[in-house]
Amino acid sequence: MNSSTALFLDPAGSSAAHAPLPDCIGVCYSGYRSDHSPIARRYPGEDQVLEDLSILRRLFGRLRLYDSGPHAERVLAAIRAHRLSLKVMLGAHLGAEESNPDCPWGGVYDADGLAANAAENDREIDRLIALARRYEDIVESVAVGNECVAAWSDHRVPVERLIEQVRRVRGAAAQPVTVCENHVPWRGELRPVAAELDFISIHSYPVWERRNIDEALECTRDDILTVAAAYPGRKIVVSEAGWTTRTNGHGIDPGQASPELQAIYCARLVDWAVARGVSIYLFEAFDEPWKGGSDPQEPEKHWGLYTVERQPKPAVGLLRSRGARARGEEPGIRGGRLAAG
Repeated sequence: MNSSTALFLDPAGSSAAHAPLPDCIGVCYSGYRSDHSPIARRYPGEDQVLEDLSILRRLFGRLRLYDSGPHAERVLAAIRAHRLSLKVMLGAHLGAEESNPDCPWGGVYDADGLAANAAENDREIDRLIALARRYEDIVESVAVGNECVAAWSDHRVPVERLIEQVRRVRGAAAQPVTVCENHVPWRGELRPVAAELDFISIHSYPVWERRNIDEALECTRDDILTVAAAYPGRKIVVSEAGWTTRTNGHGIDPGQASPELQAIYCARLVDWAVARGVSIYLFEAFDEPWKGGSDPQEPEKHWGLYTVERQPKPAVGLLRSRGARARGEEPGIRGGRLAAG
């Protein structure tokens, strides 16, 4: 272990900094910094991953990863090598297998491109299965695709194909299997997929739906309860919910994006989720400047609880106080199953 690794694993003031949230609260993690991009295949190094994990484990015991490529493999290897008490929802990134002319930022592909994506998706599922098997002690669930059915998605995958991939994973991996998707498709198009899953994972973004901060928690609550009502007795997990801290005005009004509003939404959501035993992954750990276009103010780049420089935003302080309050107490979480209320 080199000196930088030792520093990451033994942060100053660790007893004060460690205020883990209850197990039902996780965080979505992609470690791409200013000079990284999954599109360009420039990935965080081992020390950078370890630094991130050291930061995140002070608050969270569960991470959601979005693909099964080199970055995910490096994260899982670091968790095992350093015996970190972190569990992972491991994802498979699926590329477009059908065009979507309704996507505002371009979702039309030629036949060769779609065929190439389908072949790569098969390889990604192979990687997901392999990592789930190799790290069975760390990977507690697996997710096949992310927002592949939403009306605005630029990487749509036909429902029949999703079912095929889910069945492949269920037949080869021991972990519970889910699909992560916006809350709307679960009410209709995804019903056949839901029948194949161990649990249902939804996304809720009040600020994208032009709700203000005083309407936000009720919006997310309604998203959850509406899906839960469509699937009585099924386990519902919120695999993404968050609030951007900056915007250029495209899709989100500038008055509705700030670090302070993010802190309010996340704190209210965590309080509600813990009280009712709802499992939620906050979106997201760190800002990701590689996303979107060239405008640095685009909202897609600014959902992190930490900046890309790994500096905490105000939400971290509020979440830390909630972790401190819960430390040493039994949160009474019932496996993430939605409780009444």
